[in-house]
Amino acid sequence: MKIRDIDLGHRPVMLAPMEDVTDAAFRHICKEFGAAMVYSEFVSADALIRSVGRTMEKIRVSDDERPAAVQIYGRDVDTMVEAARIVESEARPDVIDINFGCPVKKVAGKGAGAGLLRNPELLLDITRAVVRAVKLPVTVKTRLGWDHSSKNIVTLAEQLQDCGIEALTIHGRTRAQMYTGKADWTLIGEVKRNPRMRIPIIGNGDIDSGECALRMFERYGVDAVMVGRATFGQPWLFREIREVLDAHADSPSAASVCRDSVAAVPAPMTTEWKLDVLRRQIRESVAASMQRTDCARKATELGGIIHVRRHLAASPLFKGVPDFRAVRIRMLRAETMDELFAALDEAEQRLRAL
Repeated sequence: MKIRDIDLGHRPVMLAPMEDVTDAAFRHICKEFGAAMVYSEFVSADALIRSVGRTMEKIRVSDDERPAAVQIYGRDVDTMVEAARIVESEARPDVIDINFGCPVKKVAGKGAGAGLLRNPELLLDITRAVVRAVKLPVTVKTRLGWDHSSKNIVTLAEQLQDCGIEALTIHGRTRAQMYTGKADWTLIGEVKRNPRMRIPIIGNGDIDSGECALRMFERYGVDAVMVGRATFGQPWLFREIREVLDAHADSPSAASVCRDSVAAVPAPMTTEWKLDVLRRQIRESVAASMQRTDCARKATELGGIIHVRRHLAASPLFKGVPDFRAVRIRMLRAETMDELFAALDEAEQRLRAL
């Protein structure tokens, strides 16, 4: 699969953009374990134009995570155009992605993100203007529609393609569903089967294993899949997915492309290995935070801790551990590396006792 001249290999797996989740440290680890392309946290166009420090930090892209996309959201043409130009000149990512899918009230309720699904004319005007304003490939991430009675993605996909986007990611839920219920890939498959569609279609929603990813590729014919919430606390999920997909590659040449996309990690994915990955994520998240600011050490350390502690608390590695609630709460309340490592050590002891 290609987005313009960016070759993402056979059946690529993407890391979804997620607020307060896909920081630079997490993106780097996911990339190492097989993510074909990673996305920034989604970025407010208004904040970019005001040069808000935290927002400018979000768009920074390092060479070791490329190809990488920066995702922006906003609710009017001029602001989105200016924000896209800032991203292109300041961050120089490989792709600029437009968010028309965020369902949270503070975004969609103000007419941005999935809120624009209620105003398709403005949505298309924004897309068309951003494509014309920048030289980088522009892609879009959106949902099936605003609610069950207005699932317009099949028509909207054609219109977005006509605006000049070079790939489309579809989350298999409506805005009204938020993140509840089961993702419906039926319309994603219909978009992909539409003979008018020429751009790559990326499916998103409920991918949580290699077997699930393989099933979506084979059943719906998508060009790529995107993984979001299932990566919390297990960045090695990309390696697990990649191994399943590689084993079912369509041809020897395709299999070679798949293998080349995965970092060489010879160690078996034991529980101890996974715990070491989580410890590494803590260190790298804090290190990245320390590099971003000249504030006091405690404040900068906390910045990294805030990003990583939700990963640890949500990790499926600890599923089924008896009486784990107290440890999880300590993880979520930790404000230093020492506190977080201590909680992780206790979690490891409980795992060993099983």
